[in-house]
Amino acid sequence: MLDEPLRILIAAIICWLNFMTIDLIFRLPHSGGVSGATAIAQEVEKGGGKLNGGFMMGNIVSSPDASAGTLLASCGVYCAGLPGGLFAALLVYIGNRICYDPGYAGTTGCITATFIVYGATQIGFVASDFIAGMVIAILTIQGISYVHASRLVARLWKVRCRFIPEDKP
Repeated sequence: MLDEPLRILIAAIICWLNFMTIDLIFRLPHSGGVSGATAIAQEVEKGGGKLNGGFMMGNIVSSPDASAGTLLASCGVYCAGLPGGLFAALLVYIGNRICYDPGYAGTTGCITATFIVYGATQIGFVASDFIAGMVIAILTIQGISYVHASRLVARLWKVRCRFIPEDKP
């Protein structure tokens, strides 16, 4: 099978696509959905980033989103297989409700990631590949450069708006 570094790279790409797609579908870059997201977005914009990308980062920091859900699903599958990932989804759902998060991006990300990670373990990957991969994927949005990450998210948001007309929340 594939060597571990290649499996981790592939897992990182899969995780990134999973959480970014879900966060865009659930409109995290649109506006601050939870307490603190707007303040974080405005600080990102003041630092040279884009407001839409800042809103998404604010939501990520303030409440479990699809990136947190994907990481927790990977850990759950690592610990207890498919039931562990589903239990992680329950915990993310509870976390969203505690944060008064009006959406379900974290829970949805956790559920989709559970099945992705579990399915990948059936073809030669191990769940720990996805734990490492998700940490790398999160770093691309939250850890390397918030200015560049917010600009990337803003560009992806524009693409999303081109294909999915903006509706009122």
